[in-house]
Amino acid sequence: MKMNIRVYTGGLAETNAYMAEVEGGWLVIDAPQGLLDHLKSQKMVVKALVLTHGHWDHIWDAADIVEWAKCPGFYHKDDEMLITHPELMRNFGLPIDLKPVKATKFLEEGELFEMAPFCFKILHIPGHCPGSICLYEEKEGQIFGGDVLFQGGVGRWDLPGGSREDLIQGIREKLLVLPGSTVVYPGHGEPTTVAEEKLNNSYLK
Repeated sequence: MKMNIRVYTGGLAETNAYMAEVEGGWLVIDAPQGLLDHLKSQKMVVKALVLTHGHWDHIWDAADIVEWAKCPGFYHKDDEMLITHPELMRNFGLPIDLKPVKATKFLEEGELFEMAPFCFKILHIPGHCPGSICLYEEKEGQIFGGDVLFQGGVGRWDLPGGSREDLIQGIREKLLVLPGSTVVYPGHGEPTTVAEEKLNNSYLK
């Protein structure tokens, strides 16, 4: 079964959310501002929400989506503090109040996260955010990468908990070893491929 993917881009940072069709509804990855209204307008049945990391632009609508859809929410334990205490976002200078999201279950490095008919391998790649994860579907040759790897760029590492060394090392060891044809769906901007970034991304030279 070829994965049916829809994208929604919203919020101040033009953040991408992805919706992958699964049995009985949709797996939603990240929750920028305005996504809840979009899901409602499209009458989409949300089976689960995964947050790739805890930065404000990716979790804006998360609590409201979980409440509205009555669906489980997943993320990495290293971002629990950011996601359950979103008032910390004020340290970024943003005058916003977000609702906390308690994880139904934490997603761990190497874990297989199954949403039939698909199975995603969880890759934990800190450096942009302590709990940054990517969801890799090997058979489909697709990865939902959050803010780890972009077309011609990588996630910023100058925010609290960031590390350039950890980020670049994680990308090299866990993403660039994947087949070159693997499509990367990033948290911002257009999709790319592993081969394209391996060849042209100046941050990875």
